[in-house]
Amino acid sequence: MLWSLQSRENIFQRALYGSAFLVVAILILFFLTLLFKSFSAVWSNGWGFFTGVVWDPLAGVYGAFPLLLGTLLTSALSLLLSLPFALSIALFLGEFFRKGLFSAALRSSIELLAGIPSVVYGFWALFILVPLIRRLEILLGVVPLGVGVLAAVLVLAIMIIPYAAALSAEVIKLVPQDIREAAYSLGATRYEVIRRVIMPYARSGFFAGILLALGRALGETMAVTMVIGNATKMPSSLFDTGNTMASLIANELAEATDPLYVASLTQVGLLLFGVSALISLAGKYIVRKYSVEI
Repeated sequence: MLWSLQSRENIFQRALYGSAFLVVAILILFFLTLLFKSFSAVWSNGWGFFTGVVWDPLAGVYGAFPLLLGTLLTSALSLLLSLPFALSIALFLGEFFRKGLFSAALRSSIELLAGIPSVVYGFWALFILVPLIRRLEILLGVVPLGVGVLAAVLVLAIMIIPYAAALSAEVIKLVPQDIREAAYSLGATRYEVIRRVIMPYARSGFFAGILLALGRALGETMAVTMVIGNATKMPSSLFDTGNTMASLIANELAEATDPLYVASLTQVGLLLFGVSALISLAGKYIVRKYSVEI
């Protein structure tokens, strides 16, 4: 019987080690596949790929800087726009209304928003956001395109709110009740408890939620593709059209026939992979730092 239990324990440990190794192996395989498929473009394009502002497959010119800028710009602006709403929802669910019918309904709504396919968000943005932005552009005297960087930022902000809000609300719930009661016993108001007790204690969880939302924004494809305008150029304003790395790959990969063209698109995917990895590592460092301080 003891030998049987020990054997099961060994099998279980090996399964855990194997699963962990499989995840790392898949990640390395992704990187090597992208690197191998884009090697000819890396050799041909050189550093001009990262600094060039012209993407012209017909002329054999591949500059990805507008794509990099568009990806970082839309992701950063959507994250900044969504943070106040996500934090407010998290405090509402985690601190003020933990239980009850309204809390359950709001929580279910957030989960439903997180599960809606991105193409549905894109259709909604085309029918609702784009006409509203077009009216705003007419009032401001801007060319009324409707589609552009602003539309992409708004739809991304709506899409990533549920991710940051859900994780932050769960972290707020994990704050020990005795810490709250100790602060109240010292005469602290509810606002002071939230600001000086809950927020510092749960800040690592907040950063984790922000990191999750940013990862979703960086890799979003369909919704952004439908409203950003898909013009590979440097946007001059928020109302101008632009492009992202993910939307470029989705639009042009199917029609790419030239080997260098395909390799350059793969290199764009490799660049997106690298940007996502760097941001993830930086976010993990921030989360670990604040977790230690707590």
